Amino acid sequence: MGDGGVLDGFHIGYVPDGLGEEVSDFASEWGDVQIASRVWERQTTDGYRVDLRVHVLRGPRLGDLDGLRVFLVDYHERELDDRQVTEFPHPDGPGLATDAQAFWLTEPGVAVTVLVDPERIGRDDLLTVACGIVRQREPAG
Repeated sequence: MGDGGVLDGFHIGYVPDGLGEEVSDFASEWGDVQIASRVWERQTTDGYRVDLRVHVLRGPRLGDLDGLRVFLVDYHERELDDRQVTEFPHPDGPGLATDAQAFWLTEPGVAVTVLVDPERIGRDDLLTVACGIVRQREPAG
């Protein structure tokens, strides 16, 4: 178990053991949403495989959890099967999760999503990673 550092104002307080050693940060924009990403990947015989991704999303279309869900379906170009989506309690408020993804709104216009390789990281670890991501505290002054 380790600490994932800070990404765009959010502290990633827990990452599971056994993740790939390659860690990269990216910034992008899609559909008027700014995306800050951190990716943990490992080398395989076929190239690289992503174990864990954390995205901080910022944009006006992310006004509520339903808007976030619609954005993610468009962004990932795949539907979320309602039978596999369940609510989970995040310290920022309710979130939604599948076996490979968890997402929640931290405030209107700001959201976080965590994606895992479900063959390497189970749902319990996915939710532990998600619930360990909190806004970075301002230094006491």
